[in-house]
Amino acid sequence: MVEPIRVTDPAPVRARLAAMREQISEAAHQAGTDPSAVEILAATKYVPSEDLPTLAAAGIQLVGENRAQDLAARAAVHGELFEWDFIGALQSRRVRTIVPNVRLIHSVASESALRELDRHRALARSELAILIEINVAREPGKSGILPEELDTYLEHTPMPVVGLMCMPPLAPDPENSRRWFAALRELAAARDLPQLSMGTSQDYLVAVQEGATIVRIGTSLYS
Repeated sequence: MVEPIRVTDPAPVRARLAAMREQISEAAHQAGTDPSAVEILAATKYVPSEDLPTLAAAGIQLVGENRAQDLAARAAVHGELFEWDFIGALQSRRVRTIVPNVRLIHSVASESALRELDRHRALARSELAILIEINVAREPGKSGILPEELDTYLEHTPMPVVGLMCMPPLAPDPENSRRWFAALRELAAARDLPQLSMGTSQDYLVAVQEGATIVRIGTSLYS
Protein backbone atom coordinates (compact mmCIF):
# COMPACT_ATOMS: atom_id res chain seq x y z
CA MET A 1 0.00 0.00 0.00
CA VAL A 2 1.38 3.39 -0.97
CA GLU A 3 1.77 5.84 1.89
CA PRO A 4 -0.01 9.19 1.58
CA ILE A 5 2.17 12.09 0.53
CA ARG A 6 1.76 14.84 3.11
CA VAL A 7 2.07 18.38 1.76
CA THR A 8 1.88 20.87 4.60
CA ASP A 9 4.26 23.66 3.54
CA PRO A 10 3.57 25.52 0.30
CA ALA A 11 7.06 26.99 -0.02
CA PRO A 12 8.90 23.88 -1.31
CA VAL A 13 6.07 23.10 -3.73
CA ARG A 14 6.09 26.70 -4.97
CA ALA A 15 9.84 26.46 -5.59
CA ARG A 16 9.57 23.16 -7.46
CA LEU A 17 6.68 24.50 -9.53
CA ALA A 18 8.71 27.57 -10.50
CA ALA A 19 11.69 25.40 -11.46
CA MET A 20 9.47 23.15 -13.58
CA ARG A 21 7.94 26.11 -15.35
CA GLU A 22 11.41 27.40 -16.15
CA GLN A 23 12.48 24.01 -17.50
CA ILE A 24 9.28 23.71 -19.51
CA SER A 25 9.81 27.17 -20.96
CA GLU A 26 13.31 26.20 -22.10
CA ALA A 27 12.09 22.90 -23.59
CA ALA A 28 9.26 24.63 -25.43
CA HIS A 29 11.58 27.26 -26.87
CA GLN A 30 13.91 24.50 -28.07
CA ALA A 31 10.95 22.95 -29.87
CA GLY A 32 9.74 26.28 -31.26
CA THR A 33 6.45 26.12 -29.34
CA ASP A 34 4.74 28.49 -26.92
CA PRO A 35 5.61 27.66 -23.30
CA SER A 36 2.49 29.45 -22.06
CA ALA A 37 0.42 26.78 -23.85
CA VAL A 38 1.75 24.04 -21.54
CA GLU A 39 -0.26 23.37 -18.38
CA ILE A 40 1.16 21.63 -15.32
CA LEU A 41 -1.41 19.25 -13.90
CA ALA A 42 -0.75 18.14 -10.33
CA ALA A 43 -1.68 14.48 -9.94
CA THR A 44 -3.12 14.26 -6.42
CA LYS A 45 -3.95 10.58 -6.04
CA TYR A 46 -1.73 10.17 -2.97
CA VAL A 47 -2.14 13.65 -1.49
CA PRO A 48 -4.64 13.71 1.42
CA SER A 49 -7.68 15.89 0.85
CA GLU A 50 -6.82 18.08 3.83
CA ASP A 51 -3.51 19.03 2.20
CA LEU A 52 -5.03 20.29 -1.06
CA PRO A 53 -5.28 23.91 0.17
CA THR A 54 -1.48 23.81 0.56
CA LEU A 55 -1.18 23.08 -3.16
CA ALA A 56 -3.43 26.03 -3.96
CA ALA A 57 -1.31 28.25 -1.73
CA ALA A 58 1.77 27.06 -3.65
CA GLY A 59 0.28 28.21 -6.96
CA ILE A 60 -1.16 24.95 -8.29
CA GLN A 61 -4.15 25.75 -10.48
CA LEU A 62 -4.97 22.43 -12.16
CA VAL A 63 -5.28 19.05 -10.45
CA GLY A 64 -5.98 15.59 -11.78
CA GLU A 65 -7.77 12.83 -9.91
CA ASN A 66 -7.53 9.09 -10.66
CA ARG A 67 -10.55 7.83 -8.74
CA ALA A 68 -14.11 8.95 -9.29
CA GLN A 69 -15.10 8.70 -5.64
CA ASP A 70 -12.14 10.80 -4.52
CA LEU A 71 -12.86 13.34 -7.23
CA ALA A 72 -16.45 13.83 -6.12
CA ALA A 73 -15.56 14.06 -2.43
CA ARG A 74 -12.66 16.44 -2.91
CA ALA A 75 -14.40 18.68 -5.41
CA ALA A 76 -17.31 19.01 -2.99
CA VAL A 77 -14.96 20.46 -0.37
CA HIS A 78 -12.23 22.15 -2.42
CA GLY A 79 -13.95 22.71 -5.74
CA GLU A 80 -13.25 26.44 -5.93
CA LEU A 81 -9.50 26.06 -5.37
CA PHE A 82 -8.63 24.44 -8.72
CA GLU A 83 -9.63 23.39 -12.16
CA TRP A 84 -10.29 19.64 -12.01
CA ASP A 85 -9.51 16.97 -14.60
CA PHE A 86 -10.03 13.22 -14.48
CA ILE A 87 -6.89 11.27 -15.43
CA GLY A 88 -7.52 7.72 -14.19
CA ALA A 89 -8.85 4.68 -15.99
CA LEU A 90 -12.40 5.58 -17.00
CA GLN A 91 -14.91 2.99 -15.80
CA SER A 92 -18.27 3.32 -17.51
CA ARG A 93 -20.17 2.97 -14.25
CA ARG A 94 -18.30 5.98 -12.84
CA VAL A 95 -19.03 8.40 -15.68
CA ARG A 96 -22.09 9.77 -13.87
CA THR A 97 -19.93 10.70 -10.87
CA ILE A 98 -17.18 12.30 -12.93
CA VAL A 99 -18.89 14.52 -15.49
CA PRO A 100 -20.35 17.15 -13.13
CA ASN A 101 -16.93 17.88 -11.63
CA VAL A 102 -14.35 18.21 -14.40
CA ARG A 103 -13.42 20.28 -17.41
CA LEU A 104 -11.52 17.43 -19.15
CA ILE A 105 -11.57 13.64 -19.06
CA HIS A 106 -8.16 12.45 -20.27
CA SER A 107 -8.84 8.74 -20.57
CA VAL A 108 -11.77 7.90 -22.84
CA ALA A 109 -10.97 4.54 -24.40
CA SER A 110 -14.05 2.36 -24.73
CA GLU A 111 -17.35 2.24 -26.57
CA SER A 112 -19.14 1.74 -23.25
CA ALA A 113 -17.63 4.96 -21.92
CA LEU A 114 -18.87 6.81 -25.00
CA ARG A 115 -22.37 5.44 -24.40
CA GLU A 116 -22.33 6.51 -20.76
CA LEU A 117 -21.06 9.97 -21.68
CA ASP A 118 -23.98 10.31 -24.05
CA ARG A 119 -26.41 9.03 -21.43
CA HIS A 120 -25.23 11.48 -18.76
CA ARG A 121 -24.42 14.52 -20.85
CA ALA A 122 -27.15 16.52 -19.07
CA LEU A 123 -25.17 16.18 -15.82
CA ALA A 124 -21.92 17.40 -17.34
CA ARG A 125 -20.41 20.82 -16.94
CA SER A 126 -21.15 22.91 -20.00
CA GLU A 127 -17.47 23.16 -20.91
CA LEU A 128 -16.68 19.46 -20.50
CA ALA A 129 -14.52 18.04 -23.27
CA ILE A 130 -12.68 14.76 -23.64
CA LEU A 131 -9.35 13.36 -24.71
CA ILE A 132 -9.08 9.96 -26.34
CA GLU A 133 -6.46 7.71 -24.78
CA ILE A 134 -4.25 6.02 -27.36
CA ASN A 135 -2.19 2.87 -26.78
CA VAL A 136 0.57 4.23 -28.99
CA ALA A 137 2.98 1.35 -28.32
CA ARG A 138 0.30 -1.33 -28.77
CA GLU A 139 1.10 -2.87 -25.38
CA PRO A 140 -1.06 -5.95 -24.66
CA GLY A 141 -3.45 -5.41 -21.78
CA LYS A 142 -2.80 -1.70 -21.54
CA SER A 143 -5.63 0.85 -21.61
CA GLY A 144 -6.17 3.00 -24.67
CA ILE A 145 -7.45 2.39 -28.15
CA LEU A 146 -5.21 1.51 -31.08
CA PRO A 147 -4.26 4.34 -33.43
CA GLU A 148 -6.28 2.91 -36.32
CA GLU A 149 -9.43 2.98 -34.18
CA LEU A 150 -9.26 6.71 -33.55
CA ASP A 151 -11.36 7.92 -36.47
CA THR A 152 -14.22 5.60 -35.55
CA TYR A 153 -14.18 6.93 -32.00
CA LEU A 154 -14.19 10.50 -33.25
CA GLU A 155 -17.27 9.74 -35.31
CA HIS A 156 -19.18 8.34 -32.34
CA THR A 157 -18.22 10.63 -29.48
CA PRO A 158 -21.15 12.50 -27.89
CA MET A 159 -18.97 15.31 -26.52
CA PRO A 160 -16.27 17.54 -27.99
CA VAL A 161 -12.92 15.81 -28.44
CA VAL A 162 -10.12 18.34 -28.00
CA GLY A 163 -7.10 16.09 -27.96
CA LEU A 164 -5.33 12.83 -27.19
CA MET A 165 -3.59 11.25 -24.21
CA CYS A 166 -1.02 8.49 -23.88
CA MET A 167 1.06 6.59 -21.35
CA PRO A 168 4.17 5.28 -23.11
CA PRO A 169 5.93 2.10 -21.97
CA LEU A 170 7.85 2.42 -18.72
CA ALA A 171 11.48 3.14 -19.46
CA PRO A 172 14.47 4.29 -17.41
CA ASP A 173 15.56 6.78 -20.05
CA PRO A 174 13.12 9.59 -20.92
CA GLU A 175 14.44 9.56 -24.48
CA ASN A 176 12.82 6.15 -24.94
CA SER A 177 9.43 7.90 -24.72
CA ARG A 178 10.17 10.41 -27.46
CA ARG A 179 9.00 8.31 -30.40
CA TRP A 180 5.70 7.57 -28.68
CA PHE A 181 5.08 11.23 -27.89
CA ALA A 182 5.92 12.11 -31.49
CA ALA A 183 3.48 9.47 -32.73
CA LEU A 184 0.69 10.93 -30.58
CA ARG A 185 1.48 14.43 -31.83
CA GLU A 186 1.24 13.28 -35.43
CA LEU A 187 -2.10 11.56 -34.81
CA ALA A 188 -3.50 14.72 -33.23
CA ALA A 189 -2.10 17.09 -35.84
CA ALA A 190 -3.64 15.08 -38.68
CA ARG A 191 -7.06 15.60 -37.08
CA ASP A 192 -6.66 19.19 -35.86
CA LEU A 193 -6.84 18.19 -32.20
CA PRO A 194 -4.98 20.85 -30.18
CA GLN A 195 -4.51 19.19 -26.77
CA LEU A 196 -1.86 16.58 -25.98
CA SER A 197 -1.82 15.14 -22.46
CA MET A 198 1.50 13.34 -22.25
CA GLY A 199 4.52 13.27 -20.01
CA THR A 200 4.84 12.58 -16.29
CA SER A 201 7.50 13.30 -13.68
CA GLN A 202 10.19 11.22 -15.39
CA ASP A 203 9.75 12.36 -19.00
CA TYR A 204 7.74 15.60 -19.11
CA LEU A 205 10.53 17.65 -20.69
CA VAL A 206 10.78 15.24 -23.63
CA ALA A 207 6.98 15.40 -23.87
CA VAL A 208 7.08 19.20 -24.04
CA GLN A 209 9.71 19.06 -26.75
CA GLU A 210 7.32 16.84 -28.72
CA GLY A 211 4.33 19.14 -28.28
CA ALA A 212 2.65 18.32 -24.95
CA THR A 213 0.08 20.87 -23.83
CA ILE A 214 -0.64 19.16 -20.48
CA VAL A 215 1.99 17.37 -18.40
CA ARG A 216 0.84 15.23 -15.48
CA ILE A 217 3.21 15.66 -12.54
CA GLY A 218 3.00 13.76 -9.25
CA THR A 219 5.66 13.05 -6.66
CA SER A 220 8.35 15.32 -8.10
CA LEU A 221 6.15 18.30 -7.22
CA TYR A 222 5.85 17.23 -3.61
CA SER A 223 9.20 15.77 -2.63
